Formats: sequence, C-alpha cells, structure tokens
Amino acid sequence: MLLDLLLLKGSVAREPNDTGRFNMLAGTNRSVYRWMLDPAPRADYVIAVGSCAAYGGVPAAGSNPTDAVGLQFEGADSGGALGADFRSRLGLSVINVAPHPGWMMETILALTTNDLAATDLDSYGRPKFVANHLAHHGCSRNEFYEFKASAETMSERGCLMEHLGCKATQAVGDCNQRSWNGGGSCTKGGYACIACTSPGFEGAQNFLETAKLAGIPVGLPTDMPKAWFVALAALSKSATPRRVRLNATADHVVVPPGRATTKGKP
Repeated sequence: MLLDLLLLKGSVAREPNDTGRFNMLAGTNRSVYRWMLDPAPRADYVIAVGSCAAYGGVPAAGSNPTDAVGLQFEGADSGGALGADFRSRLGLSVINVAPHPGWMMETILALTTNDLAATDLDSYGRPKFVANHLAHHGCSRNEFYEFKASAETMSERGCLMEHLGCKATQAVGDCNQRSWNGGGSCTKGGYACIACTSPGFEGAQNFLETAKLAGIPVGLPTDMPKAWFVALAALSKSATPRRVRLNATADHVVVPPGRATTKGKP
C-alpha cells in the first residue's frame, strides 16, 4: 500500500529496550515507534506536525526516560526514529511544520502541486516560507523593542525580551505577520515567545525570565553581533521618548501619541 502523506503529531518514544511500548497505538498491540517504521518508506511525503514530532519536544526534556525523539531529529541532532538518512518515496526528508493552520495548509498545498523540493527546506527540515521569518517581524511591541523600553512584569505593554524571556528575535516563524488561527500570537496576547518552533526550546529553566550574563541577555538577535547590539541598546535607551518609556511599564496606554498639526491650522 502506498500513501500520499503520512503525518505524525507527538514525539516517538523508543523505550523500553527499543520497543517503543511506552506509547502504544490503540487497538493494534503495536507501539507508535514500530508502527511508523513500516509505512514511512511507502509515503510520498512524511510530515512531522509540531516540535515534539519533529525534534522530541517537551517529552524529551530533562532525563527523557522514554527516549522520546522526533521522526528525523533528536533535539538539534539528525537521527530520530527514522534515522538521518531516511527519505520518503519521492526523495524528501521529513518535513517539520509547527501546527499553525496556515503553515500546514500551505505545506500540503505546495506538496500536492510539486512546489516544495529539498532545497525549499532549511537545515532543520522546516519549509523556508516559514523559516525565513522571525516571530519578531511584525510584533505589535516593536516600537518598545526599538527603544529598548521593557516591560518589567507580566501584563505590561513594553518589550518582553530584556526581562521576561521573549525569544522572538531568535525564533523561526511569521507568527506576528500571519496570526495563529487568524487572530493572535503569543506576544500579542502578552506572553513571551518561547521559540517553540525550534529544537531544544523545552530546555529553558524559566520561560518567563530572561537568562542574563553580567546583566546582559544571553539570547540576543541571531543576525547581529552582540557588541553592536549592546552599544545600540544603550543609545536607543538614551533616546526613548517619554510616551514610550511610560507606556512600557503600564497595562494600558498612559500617554497617547502626540497629534500632528498642519502649519497654520489648529
């Protein structure tokens, strides 16, 4: 039997003793691990839906007693349940997509029209139409980010990167350009981005606290030298408008934008 698409949501548990019996497929007396090994080579394409299926995710955190892995990755390392060399029947590695409805439908549509090739995937198997963006792009808090005007506690309107653990400047995805379920995103809802589309996100000690070294956030924008960022941050803070500074640590707009006037008119 041949398959057009084989999709898996959730990590693959390989223990105990490489049987996978910590995670059984209901009604089959077979583990999900062993069951996946049979149809995967007969599928035109294999899709891992979500970071657990892609990289192991939350079940792989800590000591990982079930040996939870992704279909073709163990965290950031190639391998996983199907092995690093696995290719689907039409020659593609496992395609890793977070369960964003738009990303899923666009991926499936691209596959059915032969518009998604191996060169259209990044090094972690993610479609580049997602991976070429950051969650930071389009964030409603970007004015606060530009001036490094930071929220200090949850519910405040400022940038969440400096104190509250936000990783949007490092996280793959157009979450703030194409909202989840058409309505929102983590940062829009007041919650820090935890980079859930990337391997290893589950290893954070505290999702709501920014790890720092000598008072400087450890996780800085991926495409900018750290020294430049620190220098520009200091300059930005010195130029922060009063409106932005006051609104950053409030849960509502305290000072609205000034009204522009036309010369000679009120």
